[in-house]
Amino acid sequence: MSCRGSYLIDKDGAEAAVTMALPLILEGMKRKEVGESGFLYIVVMNPALRPTSSSFEDAILYEHAIGDKAKWDSDYASFARAKAHVTWKTGIDSHALQELHPYLLEAGDTVLWGSVAIDGIVVGVSGANPWYDEAFAGAIAMCLRAISKARIIPARKGTLFLAS
Repeated sequence: MSCRGSYLIDKDGAEAAVTMALPLILEGMKRKEVGESGFLYIVVMNPALRPTSSSFEDAILYEHAIGDKAKWDSDYASFARAKAHVTWKTGIDSHALQELHPYLLEAGDTVLWGSVAIDGIVVGVSGANPWYDEAFAGAIAMCLRAISKARIIPARKGTLFLAS
C-alpha cells in the first residue's frame, strides 16, 4: 500500500477497479449511441490527496487508455485529465458543477463533462459521449469503493489503527 495518500486505495486497487469495469465499457463502446471515436481515456485520482495537500499530477493514481493512441483523432488523455482536475478541485461531478455551480469554475477549467466524485473518489473519462463518460467513470468509482471496503476487513483484525 502507498504511504502517501489513501491507505486502502492504491494504484493496484485502481487498476483492479478499471479491469472490473472494462467489460461494461468495452461492450458499451460497441454501440454507436455511446460514442463513435472507438477510444477512451480514464484517470483515477487518489482520494486522500486533496488540492490543499498535493499537486494534481501527484494526486493522479492511475491512468488507462483504450485504443491505439497513435490513431486518436483528439487528445482524450488531456480531456480526461481536465475533467478529473475540475472534479478533484471542487469535489463535484463535472456535469453538476457546470449546471448547478458554474460560479465555481475558474479560468482555464474545462467545460467538457464526464467525471464523477463519489464519496471522495474522483474518476475522469473521455472518448465517449459525455453522459457515457460519466457512466463509465461512475462504474469505476463504485468498483474502487467496493475494493476499499473489502480491504478494510483484514485491516481491522486485531487492531484499532491502520499499520504505517
